[in-house]
Amino acid sequence: MFKIMDTSLFERKSETEWVLSPRDGMRVPVVIFASEKLIRAMDEKVREQAVNVATLPGIQVASFAMPDAHWGYGFPIGGVAAFDPKQDGVVSAGGVGFDISCGVRTLQTGLTRKDLEPATKALADELSRAIPAGVGSTGRVHLGLPEMDRMLRGGAQWAVKEGYGTDADLEYCEEHGCMDGAEPEYVSEQAKRRQQDEMGTLGSGNHYLEVQEVAEIYDERIAQIYGLHRGDLLVSIHCGSRGLGHQIGTDYLRKMVMAAAQHGLALPERELACAPIHSTTGREYLGAMRAGINCALANRQMLTHLTRKAFAFVFPGAVPTLFYDVSHNTCKVERHEVEGVSKKLHVHRKGATRAFGPGHPEIPEAWREAGQPVLIGGSMGTCSYILAGTAESERLAFSSAVHGAGRAMSRHQAIQKWQGRQLVQELAGRGIVIRCRSMRGVAEEAPGAYKNVSEVVDAANQAGLARKVAQLVPVICVKG
Repeated sequence: MFKIMDTSLFERKSETEWVLSPRDGMRVPVVIFASEKLIRAMDEKVREQAVNVATLPGIQVASFAMPDAHWGYGFPIGGVAAFDPKQDGVVSAGGVGFDISCGVRTLQTGLTRKDLEPATKALADELSRAIPAGVGSTGRVHLGLPEMDRMLRGGAQWAVKEGYGTDADLEYCEEHGCMDGAEPEYVSEQAKRRQQDEMGTLGSGNHYLEVQEVAEIYDERIAQIYGLHRGDLLVSIHCGSRGLGHQIGTDYLRKMVMAAAQHGLALPERELACAPIHSTTGREYLGAMRAGINCALANRQMLTHLTRKAFAFVFPGAVPTLFYDVSHNTCKVERHEVEGVSKKLHVHRKGATRAFGPGHPEIPEAWREAGQPVLIGGSMGTCSYILAGTAESERLAFSSAVHGAGRAMSRHQAIQKWQGRQLVQELAGRGIVIRCRSMRGVAEEAPGAYKNVSEVVDAANQAGLARKVAQLVPVICVKG
């Protein structure tokens, strides 16, 4: 049963920062970034889960929740927490999530909305034909286990070597398309079997491929650096590591429950299962999780290849270029300053986006002056956003920002309220073409089932987590 959060427990530090001081075993405070409207609409479970995270060993500064935070498994979705391995820090599968490295990849097409108008239906049909989507969807590539291991080590770099793109694409991916430290030997055979036929597939749920128009520019200087202009046509691909990532999460949550007991970790709830970073279980999970990140990067790279082929079929000579690729569900080793001391920390971002500020060496050189692009997907039929990371975000929340709208109701509640076919017709009346494999899936992902993405982005912008650059509106949406 949904219960509204008790905000009286928090001290309001600013218009968008709410702090719950340590108590009852908390090692650090809880900090929620949200407008008053957003926090008052949050589930009490968000506070409970963020408090539980604050009790874990080695946690640094605070247990953070982003403006799109909602109830998750273990960690709240929208939760951020960093752990110091030198202070008995832990790694938690629940702090990464089941869809490891779910993220957004955005392409610049070189076309405008005006170019598209005569061919909107043709492009929608071709994208729907070219992009495998839906529950249990399979691709055109079958990976044997030896090749699977090469993919899990190589990520998008493997995909490019296999002909699914160019070296130029890798410059615009986090980790240059390949996460170091991946160890496929710690990924179960069941996880690998689940993924053998799922490479280059979109999946279901909130995953999509969307053709979008740049409708508004909020920061002209950064937009110029990014090469964004009103009327430009972009493509955003939202998906992750499919069955492999889910199985890794399932496998290691089970292992971590046992490891926690072995290491004397008192868990506030089973879902918060974790293991010391330097323990055998901790090291094996990190190796498997990094392989899951590479799976997602390779998957989005293959989908990019299929998208380019679809565009070339409808618009001969068009070659969409990669703008940027970001992940939402990860644990990454990063250097951050804590009380004046530079530390290497394991930063969990579950339903949160990395948002490095201007000048950071891990940002592509072309975008470095502006800050890291932060790609925020809306719910089906609503706008999306491009933001830029800020220097202030480093101080606020380990260079982290929101990842999307965040659900406001369950999928079960959504299908009780909406009919998929009616939603498709309503969106068509607004000029948005939907191609889907399941009307039930459309109902589950109804725009009204999510928070207002514009309010979420405005809160992130006001808090200083990331700077608002451009608004994108959907033209074509391919759903599972």
